[in-house]
Amino acid sequence: MRVRVFGGWDFDADDLYASDFVSNGYKNGVPMGGDLRNAPNGVSPSFLIRALRDPDGANLDRVQIIKGWIDESGETHERIFDVAVSDGREIGEDGRAREPVGSTVDIESATYSNSIGSVELAGYWQDPDFDPNNNAFYYVRVIEIPKPRWTTIDAAFYDIPLPEAVPAEVQDRAYTSPIWFSAE
Repeated sequence: MRVRVFGGWDFDADDLYASDFVSNGYKNGVPMGGDLRNAPNGVSPSFLIRALRDPDGANLDRVQIIKGWIDESGETHERIFDVAVSDGREIGEDGRAREPVGSTVDIESATYSNSIGSVELAGYWQDPDFDPNNNAFYYVRVIEIPKPRWTTIDAAFYDIPLPEAVPAEVQDRAYTSPIWFSAE
């Protein structure tokens, strides 16, 4: 999978499909692995994310941002936000899509079809709970549609039973390096 993410203070949804997406991302923000600094008063960070499936891989199910932070008492927290989902599914007010993408996996033949999911997903996201007094990190996770797990492929190839304690399907994922925010 190919994934690009930029975080900054001045992005908006129109920047997502701009012809200068990459140069704008570097000019007005930081890429994965970067540090967001100097939070303007009353502004929360926003993120531009674009993901593309592997040419020979499975279509994409969803793109997520995982936010982690340390609160004033030193406790760590993480929260998952769905940013883009395939197949017309909707993201709820809590930042999560409730409807699964589905599955095209045929366990007997250990095959799947790219008839669900998307070749590319893109999303704009702004942190709804940003607190400039808390250190935080944001990383992106991209999840493919289900496909046969290697044990399913081996079971079909060798005509042997699938192990009972092992899932027949897997959803491969890509993870980015985080974008960091350090409270000042």
